[in-house]
Amino acid sequence: MGSRLLPVSLAAGALSADAAGLHRIAYYLVLLTVVGAAAAAFVGVGDVLEGKGGVLRAATTVVALALVLLGSAVRAGAPSGHPVPVFAISALVAALACYALPIVSWLVRPAAQPQPVSP
Repeated sequence: MGSRLLPVSLAAGALSADAAGLHRIAYYLVLLTVVGAAAAAFVGVGDVLEGKGGVLRAATTVVALALVLLGSAVRAGAPSGHPVPVFAISALVAALACYALPIVSWLVRPAAQPQPVSP
């Protein structure tokens, strides 16, 4: 069972730690986010292959995993003592947006499909 809530909460915690100036803690939270995002992506793709899940969920988890991995690599390659690269923070924000996309589509879908009127 994979939860998309784990990588979302870890990524939000990493962003909060960066905002508070705790960049070392944020770095370790991003590394944990990679593991959680990979698990969520594997479960999402596995569900699609079994016919149990939606393609949007699988696609957004895979894209979020790629963004978290790229952000983690940029963050790890940054020189110590310098500020966190903007791309690393932007990648986390974009990954959070990817995780939120299925929720937004779920909220918009009922309004887009009119309900049949029964006499």
